[in-house]
Amino acid sequence: FHRCLVYAQYLWTRGHAARAILAADRGLLADLRGDEPALATYPLPYAALAWMIAHTPAGVFIGNPRIHYQHLADRVREPRRAQRSARAWACWHLARLVRPDLPADPRHAVVEPDEPTIMRHLESHGIPGETAAWRQACIQAAAWSATTTSPDRTTSAAGAPPEVR
Repeated sequence: FHRCLVYAQYLWTRGHAARAILAADRGLLADLRGDEPALATYPLPYAALAWMIAHTPAGVFIGNPRIHYQHLADRVREPRRAQRSARAWACWHLARLVRPDLPADPRHAVVEPDEPTIMRHLESHGIPGETAAWRQACIQAAAWSATTTSPDRTTSAAGAPPEVR
């Protein structure tokens, strides 16, 4: 988990936004019980992922995180399918909050969950405190979305996530 976050930060600082998101995803989807020492210092990266999506500089490849998480949530397999799908839908929601301009995949027929459904799934399948951390990330994501002045993502750098060591 921690190594994935460190690697995500390394990639981000070198201008590889899409790869940084994938590395943070790997940490988020790790097999965590909630009592790991790293979680005491580094929370699940919901806020960090939303921040990266909101603050990817114009011209830096990020792909379409909304579609990425839509596909991941619907296609994830065992082990821990329900947990990993709930986390992917939670990130999908964050991507929609910070980048409402990103379209869904019209060829991917899937029922997109609403916020209460995502919360119920995180409560059922997440670790202790996960839903609260995600809700806090949603609040931050809404603020970061408000700093976006145009679809080319000219944004404020305020609220950068802490450095992972």
